[in-house]
Amino acid sequence: MSWNYAELESSNQTNTSPKYSYVVNKPIEIYVFIDPLCPECWSLEPNLKKLSIEFGRFFTIYPIVGGYLNPLTKDKFDQPKKLKDIWEKTAKRTGMSCDGDLWIENPINSPKAAFLAIKAAELQGKRAGRVFLRKIQESVFLYKQDVSKEQVLLQCAQDAGLDLNEFKNDLHSASAKKALQCDLKLTKEMEVDYTPTIVFFNQNTEDQGIKISGLYPYDIYVRVLSEMLQSNPIPSEQPPLESFIADYDVVGSKEIAVVYNWSLNKAEREMKKLQLRQEVEKIPAKYGTFWKRLD
Repeated sequence: MSWNYAELESSNQTNTSPKYSYVVNKPIEIYVFIDPLCPECWSLEPNLKKLSIEFGRFFTIYPIVGGYLNPLTKDKFDQPKKLKDIWEKTAKRTGMSCDGDLWIENPINSPKAAFLAIKAAELQGKRAGRVFLRKIQESVFLYKQDVSKEQVLLQCAQDAGLDLNEFKNDLHSASAKKALQCDLKLTKEMEVDYTPTIVFFNQNTEDQGIKISGLYPYDIYVRVLSEMLQSNPIPSEQPPLESFIADYDVVGSKEIAVVYNWSLNKAEREMKKLQLRQEVEKIPAKYGTFWKRLD
């Protein structure tokens, strides 16, 4: 079942109590179909973080490598100027830096290498895979690195805290290749033809899932979750900013603004306070501002 905007528009408003901390079973499965080189998938990050913080007690997220599905980037790897323009338009629209100079200065020659590396990382656990995926995206969109090179992938693995020997062994293993094929098969079975796409399922019902393709405002994802739960969940309280930074290591001002319902100016002011206390350092970015936690 695909998402129907008109139906969701008629949904009741979400409760907004600041605290809701007790643990319940997680009835919802959320499949997030991504391409780690897709700027719109990168731009989905603020909403995914906010959704996980406020309502993560209701769902489990499964990142699925969907391949080259976004029509903005599909079949354009041999057209660097077009990719550069697409990335930078996305960055200006979303506030998540996508430095398109990568495609002029250091183009990615074999995107499939990054896909396999993500599945290799996931062999060390779901959380390890998610952290590694984020490091891949940071390498691409912030640091303009060619993530088809093994030394870059190994650095991402180290930054993600993976077991490097295990990762090296898994990188070219049959297990990683099989896992990637399973992702591509699932993408086809669920008729996903665009990244990012999110599919919501409720394990406690026999209803079909709800599929959302593309980027939407945060409240749309909350409405879909409410539809799946058949109730209006109360959001959990946001963690202290220092805890949020510690959990994610590198975050953008846009992500902070979305999670805490702040303006970008307020997010940057709060981060500059942490910078003065030498708790974070500013990462130069072509668009937007990013911050890295200091040990």
